[in-house]
Amino acid sequence: MRLSKSAVSFASVAVLLAAMGALGAGGTHAQHSAGASGPYRVQRRVAIGGEGGWDMLTYDAAHRRLFVTHATRVEVVDVAAGKVVGAIPDLAGVHGVALASKFGCGFTSNGRDSSVTVFSLDSLGVLAKITLPARGPDEIVYDDFSEQVFAFCGGSSSVVAIDPRGRIAVANVPLGGKPEFAVTDGAGRMFVNLEDSSAVVVLDTRTLRTIARWPLAPGEGPSGIALDRKHHRLFSACSNQKLIVLDSESGKFVTEVPIGRGVDGAAFDARQGLVFAPAGADSSLGVIHEDAPDQYSVQNITTERGARTLALDESSGTVYLPTSDFGPPPPPTADRPNPRPSIAPGTFRVLVVGR
Repeated sequence: MRLSKSAVSFASVAVLLAAMGALGAGGTHAQHSAGASGPYRVQRRVAIGGEGGWDMLTYDAAHRRLFVTHATRVEVVDVAAGKVVGAIPDLAGVHGVALASKFGCGFTSNGRDSSVTVFSLDSLGVLAKITLPARGPDEIVYDDFSEQVFAFCGGSSSVVAIDPRGRIAVANVPLGGKPEFAVTDGAGRMFVNLEDSSAVVVLDTRTLRTIARWPLAPGEGPSGIALDRKHHRLFSACSNQKLIVLDSESGKFVTEVPIGRGVDGAAFDARQGLVFAPAGADSSLGVIHEDAPDQYSVQNITTERGARTLALDESSGTVYLPTSDFGPPPPPTADRPNPRPSIAPGTFRVLVVGR
């Protein structure tokens, strides 16, 4: 649609006034309330059902599948068909899934029995089970540079390196804090959020040694992490509603960006220059545009309560968020003085968020 000169002039003034208003509010972040109109929205929901909680999910670009952790199993979802097409059962408190496509297999981190299950990407059948020399594996990542799998163990404040060829643990590396999410730069470095010390540790994936430790202040309690490899920007989603941006080469603080409550994951879409931060407590997804490597604008879109982790299809920009309906929390105990709300059986689902 072509605009008249007067319309163009009016639009230019409106844009200028909006920019002045954002700067007058005290920052470079153009913020919008949750549910504001925008290109992203919840397009559909994939019903999974069953019982129990969930944690992370992983997108398999080669087969257009989602691997969704769910209590003691991994649900395999065909995203084109919008339905569950398989499962990997008998996983004790599964947290994450890593895919080593070169070796035709995937790996699950099982927190309750401190193990990793190896499965076939073709048949989904179990190939091996690896008992780890560390406790409480959570995040699990395949690094194609070193061709190793890394299981991050919160119970031991360490990371276990796994050889996907021999399907054995080859090293247990102390990290100096409780690891949460991690991301690789594809060139031999892994960046790991340390939740209990509000820092990022840098791991050399070839030598299996930590080579740097960077503070995330003013961020606290980091969980999700993402990386812009081109501009060397590292994004750590923190529990005090801050996305901390660091220079991934020097560890220097760049800026902070406001995010919602209850963010547990993060992802970066290099094609669109977008950081995604799902806020499960606010029922929103932060869509953060990288206007420049040091400047970001924020829009929050409405999702659903509990949607706090995500997987990204980088080819389409589609975001997948698991959640369910909730009931009242169980009575508090000495071990769990503030129990989470109960999960309504049969309501587990994945939200498909896109343009």
